[in-house]
Formats: sequence, structure tokens, C-alpha cells
Amino acid sequence: MNAKKLLSLVATGVLLCGSFLLPAQAGPRLDKIMEAKVIRVGTPGDYRPFAIKTESGYAGHDIDVIESMAKELGVKIEYVSTSWPNLMKDIQANKFDVAVGGITRNVARIRQVDMLPGYAPFGKVALVRAADQAKYQKLSDLNQAGVRVIKNPGGTNEAFVLEHLKAAQVSTHDKNAEIPALIAEGKGDVMITETYEALHYAKADPRLHAAFIAAPLTPPNTLGFMLPADDADYARVMHFVWGLLESRGALRQASDKWLK
Repeated sequence: MNAKKLLSLVATGVLLCGSFLLPAQAGPRLDKIMEAKVIRVGTPGDYRPFAIKTESGYAGHDIDVIESMAKELGVKIEYVSTSWPNLMKDIQANKFDVAVGGITRNVARIRQVDMLPGYAPFGKVALVRAADQAKYQKLSDLNQAGVRVIKNPGGTNEAFVLEHLKAAQVSTHDKNAEIPALIAEGKGDVMITETYEALHYAKADPRLHAAFIAAPLTPPNTLGFMLPADDADYARVMHFVWGLLESRGALRQASDKWLK
């Protein structure tokens, strides 16, 4: 083998080795965040106690956690409004850098984006009127022609309703945070939600009852923050910061404040 051919093979080998050493999805997202000193946080802002939009801004468990993460990164937060039907489209369209607000971790989402470690174990439950709680002891009690179910579009709660409550009278209300009051006022009978939201509204309004808490309608799952899958360095740093907050007790503090 002549020297020229040997050098060519060596050069090819170096390039191949280098490609394996590079991050699989390296991109400029982390650099842009650190240079601008701003991280864009998308949230529907309608899911208590994780993220709710108020007159003065946003509040909730996820808001406290993402603000602690931003402080650790040394950046400020720019909140971006989104909706459950548009959540995936918006994060893939680069409208924000992370999505928060009570987002269920599942295969369908993790196939398309990255998600931070799970928190707040939950199951699907039902929010009903306290006066009617004896009527709803099993899933089939909800799936009746005379039961009025109100759902919010675009999330896993809607998916559950469409799959399991086909016999019920199902209607859609765009503003998730308004549905509990509609149930309490008798304008609907059932809202399918997760453990923490149901407990929050049942505690806040004695007219409401969180059904199936002891035996949820689905196997246990967790919530998680969504990240775009376009920058391995960004994902690595965000996972590191999450772990840092966990080791310092900040995640437990947020849980104690909002989820107890």
C-alpha cells in the first residue's frame, strides 16, 4: 500500500471516529440561551397546582421548579402561552425551549421530544359533585348515557375520555381551569383529570369530590418537563440542573408546597 492511500485511510478513520464522539443531536439552542440570558418557557397555564396563569404572572409547582432551574443557569424566563392541542406543534416549531405545566410522560411524546425525569406520580381520576359521589364507584359508572362528561381538548385526559367513555355525553370546553366550576354548578357531571388536580379542586370547593383517588382508573405514571430534541448539549445541561435541584432538596420543597 502506498503512502498516499495509507494517509487517505487514516484520514477517513479519524473522521469516522470523530463523528462517533460528537453528540448525536448537537445544536445551537444552549448557546443561544446562554448568550441571550433568556430561556423561553411554554405552558398552557391552566392546570392547577402545576402551572396557572394569574393576573400577576404564573404560579404553581412547575413554575417554582423552572424558575429555580433558570436561576441555576443564570438566565431569565420568558413565558410563552400555548395550549394542549398545540403543545407538541409549538415546541417542534421552536416557539419555546422547555414546556411545563403538568405534562404526562408517555411513549408518544418521548418519541418526538426529550423529557426530564418524572415527578408527581399520579393516575387518572374523576372530579365529580360531592353529592353524587356514591354514583361513581367504577369506570362503567362513568360510561353511561346519562353522564355528562366535560373534557379539555388536546391532552391525555381527552384521550382517556374518547377511549373509555364512548357511551357518555361528552362535551368540550377549551379552558381547562373553568371545568371544575362547571361540574360544581351542575352544568356537567364528570371531569377526567389527574390525582393532584382533582385533589386541589376538591379541597378548594366542598361541592366537589375527587373520585378513584385510592384506586385510579389507570396504572401509575409521572409528569415531566418537555425539551426539544435538537441539542444534546442543552438536554444534558437541563438534566444536570434537574438532578442538582433534586440533590439540594429544592424539588421536595416544591412538592411539599404545592402537592401536599
